[in-house]
Amino acid sequence: MELEMETMAAAIGVSVPVLRFLLCFVATIPVSFAWRLVPGALGRHLYAGLAGAALSYLSFGFSSNLHFLIPMAMGYAAMLLFRRHCGIVTFFAGFGYLIGCHVYYMSGDAWKEGGIDATGALMVLTLKVVSCAINYGDGLLEEDGLRESQKKYRLIRRPSIIEYFGYCLCCGTHFAGPVYEMKDYLEWTERKGLWAPSKDKPSPSPYLATLRALVQAGICMGLYLYLVPHFPLSRFSEPIYYEWGFWKRLYYQYMSGFTARWKYYFIWSISEASVIISGLGFSGWTDSSPPKPKWDRAKNVDILGVELATSAVQLPLVWNIQVSTWLRYYVYERLIQKGKKPGFLQLLATQTVSAVWHGLYPGYIIFFVQSALMIAGSRVLYRWQQAANNNAILKKILTLTNFAYTLLVLNYSCIGFMVLSFKETLASYQSVYFVGTIVPIILILLSYIIKPAKPVRPKARKSE
Repeated sequence: MELEMETMAAAIGVSVPVLRFLLCFVATIPVSFAWRLVPGALGRHLYAGLAGAALSYLSFGFSSNLHFLIPMAMGYAAMLLFRRHCGIVTFFAGFGYLIGCHVYYMSGDAWKEGGIDATGALMVLTLKVVSCAINYGDGLLEEDGLRESQKKYRLIRRPSIIEYFGYCLCCGTHFAGPVYEMKDYLEWTERKGLWAPSKDKPSPSPYLATLRALVQAGICMGLYLYLVPHFPLSRFSEPIYYEWGFWKRLYYQYMSGFTARWKYYFIWSISEASVIISGLGFSGWTDSSPPKPKWDRAKNVDILGVELATSAVQLPLVWNIQVSTWLRYYVYERLIQKGKKPGFLQLLATQTVSAVWHGLYPGYIIFFVQSALMIAGSRVLYRWQQAANNNAILKKILTLTNFAYTLLVLNYSCIGFMVLSFKETLASYQSVYFVGTIVPIILILLSYIIKPAKPVRPKARKSE
């Protein structure tokens, strides 16, 4: 069996551990389909957790489940013992353990070289455990004054251990997400809310949407395998790269980022297929006639939205969508003081949490700090666009400028995310004269000089 694995791995150009992970990852699709056939809510909770644990064991070994058990136990203990503060306790305990694993395993180096370990699944699990605890703590608060997301997801009762077990290790989302809420998981498993049987509308068929996600996954993997030999990351440390001129180096940075993204598109497309076929991906019906099912809960990326983004502000809405939503609900919005508007500090803190969640490599930290600058600069351009509503030509010029700016800074910034080391990140940025850092800073400084007038809002008519 091991010899067959080695032969298969060599044939597709990956290591045996990566092949084992890919096989288990693809297996989440039939395993998630089988979830639909399990009778009773208790049976489905047990199946979700046990299947996820089994796939983790086959993919990463026995130690992976021990690693998962620790943050799960810390989160549940916090809900039992410190309900009022269980969210903040679980946040620091969960992230602390994740950081410890990042430091111990140095997963980024393994991933960069094509290796694999359980840290990626632990990253997803940490977000689930933290959001569950925060929502249970929110269950003590009065609805008045809560944000809509808090009202929607707060938990009045503590989930049982079996419910919690199924939620944390649910097979279809365990390896690569998407992250989802405990309340949605419970309603899905118990067939309540959106998933309740209805006479008006039959249960939506997931098969066409699953097929679309699988076709998308195949295209993404094909493109990645075609492009990656032409644009290897190793080129950034080769002398030939520094012999090129500015524009060729900038082009290579763009193509390296473009190539790397197709790997993530493939992974998220497989996850999407798994979550859709289980039914959890269902998010309601369209307003069209006849209504069509929506599967947004499974969606983690909008490929065209990323590649054709006209503003960096749009990127969190189309890239790693569910994690971006988690960061907005549980970091960004909770740092905004009542009666005050969010500013750059909230954005920077959110991006820093995202960086730490990915790992402590300098490249991650630099990328996410850089992305905070990128978004802030794009907001300046957007405000100028809005102020130019009465000048169609100027507005189009500013729109194209924002598109070009996003293309430039995104692909410049993401080099740090890929090469990871401080030396290589700094060298790659320096090779294009730090253009992706200087341009956002210039735009932010210009915003203090060129202050567009706020759009005039029509006054509400007084009631007679």
